[in-house]
Amino acid sequence: MLEIDRVTIRFGGIVALDNASLEVSRGQICGLIGPNGAGKTTLFNCITRLCTPDAGRVIYDGRDIGGVDPHEIVGLGIARTFQNLGLFPTMTVRDNVLVGAHHRTSANFVTAPLRLPGVRREELDIRDEVTALLERLGLDALAGRPVQGLPLGTLKRVELARALASRPDLLLLDEPANGLNHAEVVALEEVIRRIRDDYDLTVLVVEHHMAFVMSISDKVVCLNFGREIATGTPDEVRRNPDVIAAYLGPDDDRRGGLE
Repeated sequence: MLEIDRVTIRFGGIVALDNASLEVSRGQICGLIGPNGAGKTTLFNCITRLCTPDAGRVIYDGRDIGGVDPHEIVGLGIARTFQNLGLFPTMTVRDNVLVGAHHRTSANFVTAPLRLPGVRREELDIRDEVTALLERLGLDALAGRPVQGLPLGTLKRVELARALASRPDLLLLDEPANGLNHAEVVALEEVIRRIRDDYDLTVLVVEHHMAFVMSISDKVVCLNFGREIATGTPDEVRRNPDVIAAYLGPDDDRRGGLE
């Protein structure tokens, strides 16, 4: 589904990604871990074309997407959430999620004001779809509420619903468990597994919450200083000496692994 092929990105004298490579198979949940500054979010920005590699390729579903404009990425079937929530605070939960389906609408500046039958029918279909999505994520009771002031765990689900409204094949989750309590993290694990199966998704998740990412992932990739230092099952990566050294320092006892 996704191949990062020897990608390098520099910001001035800082090398954010250094010949980084990884592969994500269709249907996998792949966890991407690494210390702060390892290049994880930069890699997400590279996949969604917010950053352009200085070298290397991003291949999605067999296609090099290096020449694709950022606004066209969602149309290819790639959606993402953000480390810092990108919701519209004064808009309702429903309207925030409807934004995710915008690229699938055919209305334009002429047909939308005229409220032609095709436009109305398309709008009703999408609203019905969003209503079903809100019910699935337990947000239906809050559909008419502005998102401003809602708890963080709820806001994370709203952003997830917005990403799903675009009907992605590849879902990129940037620190979805950040700031959540234990019960919310456990619930989030359940939600991600369920939507992966129900919507036939491939998921790439960046996360610092080690227990969460090790529990949810089929495969884990660790970056450090922009380079891949380990790839494998959660158990293999958890006990990898290079991974432990990256997180804890080279002098720490490595026998127990990262829990």
